[in-house]
Amino acid sequence: MVEEQRGTPEGQAMIRLLWDPPPAPTRGPKQKLTLDQVVEAGMAVAAELGVDELSMRKVAQHLGVGAMSLYTYVPGRDELFELMIDRASADRVMPDRALPWRAQVEFHAQEAWRMYQTHPWLVRSNLWRTPLGPHVLDAQEDLYRAVALTGLPQKRVAQVAGLVESQVFGAARSAITDTSVSARTGVSQDDYWASRMGFWSTYFSVERFPTMAWIWEGGGFDDEYADASWEFGLSLFLDGVERLVQAGG
Repeated sequence: MVEEQRGTPEGQAMIRLLWDPPPAPTRGPKQKLTLDQVVEAGMAVAAELGVDELSMRKVAQHLGVGAMSLYTYVPGRDELFELMIDRASADRVMPDRALPWRAQVEFHAQEAWRMYQTHPWLVRSNLWRTPLGPHVLDAQEDLYRAVALTGLPQKRVAQVAGLVESQVFGAARSAITDTSVSARTGVSQDDYWASRMGFWSTYFSVERFPTMAWIWEGGGFDDEYADASWEFGLSLFLDGVERLVQAGG
């Protein structure tokens, strides 16, 4: 009996590329490249030019080969991007399993943050459509394992892990997007707000925005965009998880 094949042919081909890429042929002309080299070149192009500029043609130019030759290794730009995401996840370090669950989860969050800083183009990925690749899933599995140490039921474990990932991804996306805009326009965040200083003396009203004025006067906005702000949000969230654990889930 033929085993049922689930998914589309394109999806099945992508899974094979992630988990069991074809070896270099032993007969015929020797291939000039490897799949690893193509993926690394894609990451280099994305790092230099941004994901919007990622194309098979530009990856081929980076490698010094014809664009059509790349299709021997990967079907197209979207599939290449999935391979790049999985490859970036390979650098993540797993936490010490002897640590308490919270310390392990915080370690995962720090590693995710480091990954986004190392590969800023990752913030253009879709967090809810991450590739089913070995490196992505290894990191997800270990995060689930760490959260499961709380003793929470399966649904809560999945929710907590997903919110941790979302917290880091959202913060990284905001920070990296601002850095990218600054580099592209030559206008820093401080320069942007300085250029609009006239607003405060013409349109801003303490009567209309009293809470904003109160926060401003107390220095509440001074560190609003600091890199460590996401850690504060994560800490508040994990405080809530600890209370949930104490309440029995």
